[in-house]
Amino acid sequence: MSSYNRRLHLLTLIFFLLPLTVLSELASARSALLSFRTAVGGRTLFWDTSSSTPCSWAGVQCENDSVTGLRLPGVSLSGQIPPGIFKNLSSLRTLSLRLNRLSGNLPPDLASCVELRNLYLHGNQMSGPIPDFLSSLRNLVRLNLASNNFSGNVQASINNLTRLGTLYLENNQLNGALPDLKLPKIQQFNVSNNQLSGPIPTALSSMPVSAFEGNHLCGKPLDICPGIAAGTGEISGSGSGSGRKRKGLSGGAIAGIVIGSVVAFALVLMIVLSLRGRRSKKSRGVSISSIKRSDVGFPTEKSSGEAENGGMGVGYSAATAAAAAMTENGNGKAAEVNDGGNGGKKLVFLGNAARVFDLEDLLRASAEVLGKGTFGTAYKAVLEIGIAVAVKRLKDVTISEQEFQEKIEAIGAMDHKNLVPLRAYYYSRDEKLLVYDYMPMGSLSALLHGNRGAGRTPLNWEIRAGIALGTARGITYLHSQGLNISHGNIKSSNILLTKSYDARVSDFGLAHLVGPSSSPNRVASYRAPEVTDARKVSQKADVYSFGVLLLELLTGKAPTHALLNEEGVDLPRWVQSIVKEEWASEVFDLELLRYQNVEEEMVQLLELAIDCAAQHPDHRPSMPQVTMRIEELCASTMPQEQDDPHPALISNADDRSSR
Repeated sequence: MSSYNRRLHLLTLIFFLLPLTVLSELASARSALLSFRTAVGGRTLFWDTSSSTPCSWAGVQCENDSVTGLRLPGVSLSGQIPPGIFKNLSSLRTLSLRLNRLSGNLPPDLASCVELRNLYLHGNQMSGPIPDFLSSLRNLVRLNLASNNFSGNVQASINNLTRLGTLYLENNQLNGALPDLKLPKIQQFNVSNNQLSGPIPTALSSMPVSAFEGNHLCGKPLDICPGIAAGTGEISGSGSGSGRKRKGLSGGAIAGIVIGSVVAFALVLMIVLSLRGRRSKKSRGVSISSIKRSDVGFPTEKSSGEAENGGMGVGYSAATAAAAAMTENGNGKAAEVNDGGNGGKKLVFLGNAARVFDLEDLLRASAEVLGKGTFGTAYKAVLEIGIAVAVKRLKDVTISEQEFQEKIEAIGAMDHKNLVPLRAYYYSRDEKLLVYDYMPMGSLSALLHGNRGAGRTPLNWEIRAGIALGTARGITYLHSQGLNISHGNIKSSNILLTKSYDARVSDFGLAHLVGPSSSPNRVASYRAPEVTDARKVSQKADVYSFGVLLLELLTGKAPTHALLNEEGVDLPRWVQSIVKEEWASEVFDLELLRYQNVEEEMVQLLELAIDCAAQHPDHRPSMPQVTMRIEELCASTMPQEQDDPHPALISNADDRSSR
């Protein structure tokens, strides 16, 4: 046989044998998965066993005729994973068996999955030590073993996982000291609620306090370890093996130090209490007037009705309030109220807002700074008659007084239950103030990110879906007022909440009042890519911002903090990369993962958010379409009101006690 014929014969043989090899690999994987189902799945995995390939089975992902993903979260798996199945699933890159009832040890043949990048086993009942063979899986990027019954020590061999970005070991029974972990790419780390003790490794000192709570650990970011000299990291006093004797203090010296310390502490305590007493007296007199007259430039002279008590003023009686209310013209037009002698300046009320206070009452009110936003600083002002209002002091207003008045009155005419009502405004050459209803629960941003520690009340699906729908309805109403009307600054800090967690959209229309300098970089993460001037934002650009807001609701991540690699990607790009490479359910906030019966609705809302955050404006839906899709996905899980064409998902009775 010639050399050419031999080569041809070899190629022909390879051609026929290659499919058999592929089929053999898939057949082995199929057999392993069926063994897995028999051991832990029971009737919960409805796989079509008549199929010759497992690639069509729910939760099984294949690439290049290999099983690369097995994702079975929250499907009531129970029992122990049998040994020997993973050696036939060696191409796995993602294994997600979270939120089941699996028990026992991790099978050692898992070490054969050398391509494994993501291992999610949290929320099971697995026990035994964390196996050392996990450190041989050098491609691991995310390892989540939280909320199991793992015990024993955290092994230093974890340092072999140089690509690891996420390590969650909280809520187990781990003990001993933390090894000197040095993971160069670690971004997410948690060992809270174990039985660990000793110092925290220096390389982990930048992690939040919540990552170490519920142990007996010490060192930054927790308290300094006892016996460690501050600033030196060395143990004070050497051991007996150091070759030197320790010099102890005499009993008298120790007693003197103790007595001196007690006396010094008592003196310091008396001074602090004295200062606090003086400060409390002064604080009772702090008012929005003092803030404005010292920092804002309002007149400093007192009105005739103002007492010498730090600007709080004398009683503004109910009779005075009633008289002011009776002077209301009631015709729905803006009404001017004199300021009680401050140079003719006036507070202008909008629509049918009750005229029960004037500018001087506002200036005498006790004030609390709520925050500094894109367009200015917001205050909570509590008037003497007991009413609380929110006052926004605008900055960088660039339009004339007449144009300002026209635009503000247009904003005041916006009337929808999912908008924060604008009640009044004040205009002078130097100062522009807006008066809104006060929202007692603060912003969505504070609710999502303000407290992620042990005392936090989790936000359930019903609340988040209600906020999403209420926000969508408010924005849809704005867009319905004209083709060129948009919000221009949609972000979580501009979604305010009532006591019953109803969403109210704030700051609408203000982008047209200020200059471009009032658009800091920190809001760029919500801004559509085509926007170059913050004063000219289209309705489709609003849709993009709302899409980022939905992603924030679903993932629990602030857009500016969703940076999981050195290049730094924004939240939409991060979510899309996770969904493409792994699985949609892995992006959700852990607080949402307990609601397994609404996982389909969560995925639908995630898909809608991705559609809204499309790069090209023409690929984004309109806000009415967005609202309709949210209403449809909520219909099966949320109670609907019969009389309202846009029903609220949660009661909007503001007098209900806070949950």
